[in-house]
Amino acid sequence: MNTSGETVRTPARGEIVLEARKIVKRYGHVTALDGADLELRAGEVLAVIGDNGAGKSTMVKVICGAVVPDEGEVLLDGVPVHFQSPLDPRKRGIETVYQDLAVAPALDIATNLFLGRELRRRGILGSWFRLLDKRRMKREAQREMEELKFHLPSIDSAVEDLSGGQRQGVAVARAAIFGRRLVIMDEPTAALGVRESGEVLNLIRTIRDRGLPVLLISHNMPHVFEIADRIHIMRLGRRVALTTPREHTMGEVVAIMTGAMPGNEKPPEADVPSG
Repeated sequence: MNTSGETVRTPARGEIVLEARKIVKRYGHVTALDGADLELRAGEVLAVIGDNGAGKSTMVKVICGAVVPDEGEVLLDGVPVHFQSPLDPRKRGIETVYQDLAVAPALDIATNLFLGRELRRRGILGSWFRLLDKRRMKREAQREMEELKFHLPSIDSAVEDLSGGQRQGVAVARAAIFGRRLVIMDEPTAALGVRESGEVLNLIRTIRDRGLPVLLISHNMPHVFEIADRIHIMRLGRRVALTTPREHTMGEVVAIMTGAMPGNEKPPEADVPSG
């Protein structure tokens, strides 16, 4: 759903949608990102993994506008962008699903899907009296959930009555509805059971198959290997390897992540001219 009225060109599969180049972020004497790179391509799920302190959370915060980098640049569809707040990426069609879900439990599913972007009645009722078009929101919410193949008891159900996986599904669906360029997901299966995790992973597949690229941050390696097209491995504030579930085993990826096995990226000193 494109609610902005903006015409968005659909990129060809494999085309770079978002790119981060040489991102640096320091917090006093601590360097969280040390010249980090990242590329997200159309039609893929890119999993970003790394130990605690590797820089993956900071990289995601830079992309979603929560953190302004000290150096480097972010490009969207090849054009440099300068995000100063989380509202800036949303205006550009970048949606983020956080671990805390950011749903309103007492409200129904349709209201949650349109939370902060409610549809108003047409004419004077909407413009002057600011009345919401609840019927239209429910109708569009039902259609979107059916297209996403995510089954819920009823679109009128309160979110607090849903299971953990269904609540996560509502948050992911909201991002899919309003995301025009990409969706960022931060640990979307954390604290979910096997069946509920499977439902969320299927929803991510559906989003990808609709052509919307997904940037996935996860500590769950089996889920990463099940859903990711490519795996972006970070250590010490930089990308140390870019691989796929076919190129490396889970054990090898963990070894690269922890430094027990070399990656395929240049070490930091390789960027420093000699002499």
